[in-house]
Amino acid sequence: MTKDVIALTARMPDPWTVLAGLLSGGPDKLVGTRGDGAVVQLCDTQGRPLVSVEAPLLVAVEGEAERLLGATPPPVPYWWTEARATTGVAEAERLAGTFATRLTALVGGSAWPPDAVGSLTVVPSDGVRVAPAPAAAQPAVDVLTEKVAVVIQDRPVVAMTAWLSDAFRAAAGAGLGLQIVSPAGTTLSPAVRDSLGGWPSRWVVQDERDGYYDGLTGAVLRWQDGAFAPPGSPDPAEASDFSEGDPHTRVAATYQEVTDTGERQLGLTFRMVHPADDRLVLGGGLETVWRELTGKPPAGWGTSEPANLPWSLSQLTDVAHRRAPEPTWLVVVGGPDRPGLATVRVTRTEAGVEEHVTMALGYGSGEECPVDALPALAEALATRHRLQSMLVQLRKARRDMAVPARFEGPGVPLAFVLGADEVRDLPGDRARRTPLPQAPLPLGPKTRPALYYPLPGDPSDLSGWLDFERLMRHLKGAP
Repeated sequence: MTKDVIALTARMPDPWTVLAGLLSGGPDKLVGTRGDGAVVQLCDTQGRPLVSVEAPLLVAVEGEAERLLGATPPPVPYWWTEARATTGVAEAERLAGTFATRLTALVGGSAWPPDAVGSLTVVPSDGVRVAPAPAAAQPAVDVLTEKVAVVIQDRPVVAMTAWLSDAFRAAAGAGLGLQIVSPAGTTLSPAVRDSLGGWPSRWVVQDERDGYYDGLTGAVLRWQDGAFAPPGSPDPAEASDFSEGDPHTRVAATYQEVTDTGERQLGLTFRMVHPADDRLVLGGGLETVWRELTGKPPAGWGTSEPANLPWSLSQLTDVAHRRAPEPTWLVVVGGPDRPGLATVRVTRTEAGVEEHVTMALGYGSGEECPVDALPALAEALATRHRLQSMLVQLRKARRDMAVPARFEGPGVPLAFVLGADEVRDLPGDRARRTPLPQAPLPLGPKTRPALYYPLPGDPSDLSGWLDFERLMRHLKGAP
């Protein structure tokens, strides 16, 4: 098990300051580095990391510490320095607290959580040495079995931090599932929820009544054969999500305790394919949608959470260009006045450069979702950003975008949009003559239109998915 400690400071903790913070645990502490110096670590004599400190991150986006930690940081820009202490080792948590105390004392700021702050007295450090590789290769992973990597996260919001992102990649590369264990009351960032994928990856929530349950499906879980799975599963690695829809699978009582607050989320998933060109600028389609729905561009973006960079199309494009031909994953956030979050995956394909965007904006019970703006933003995407397709949904979900360990019903489709090239490629009038009661709305030039298919969109009525399925079958030419 690990304990996260985060220092939020007005000034950058330089390497000597970080070193001084670690050495405050005792004069005989030795410091090792990994990841080309991006992580500083201390280990015990068995090679287990005691404390791992990531390179300080400059955050220039308002609201990220509040969203992810519930903490009040210094004014932007400020520095976010994150440490993980292995609580399985007695002195590690005290060492992390001592580190945070010394760091904030030297450069000013505060530590999260507040009770993590330790004294400035020396912590005994017998038997500590530099971390060997590969024992400290994945400081985010707490338990490793033949089936899964387990990460324990004790923080208000489980976010897609750089460490967690590394753990996802490492688990996938090793053919393992990733299981995130958190205490009751924790929420997920949508970026983490959308990355969990299928079994045996899970969000495992501790619960007083049922022990453990899956925070996204509600299935009661037990640790068995090296993974969390529903009791009685013959093999946890074969316990698919479909098995959790079985009537014999018990659902945790806490998961079913739901209150309709009237909050909603407007969700959009769209894909654009651009010609591979040195003059290509990425992110323009997402910015267009954000402006149409909120009146302003996104607040910030990053390659992990917290999103630390102010919104910039040129910087975003430069990052994706440097990483090509490897794919690039990005997170984009809105300001505190209109919560919103998007993930963007940029991929080089035979067709060109593909942007796949999943985004949502949150609305309170007294706020109207701007559904009237949907046709205009769809037309802008189709005519200026090479839209292939887009699905728009409305769902009952929290305004602040946090994913609770409670039942949240599925969204219902508001509209589907087919890009101009896709309309042209369908035979005859198939794209225009559909089994839906309402005809599609043409977007853009009359000679080469995209098509906007309106759908019912009532959050209390899931029958809209039947219309969507009928439309998809028709467009694909299925009987």
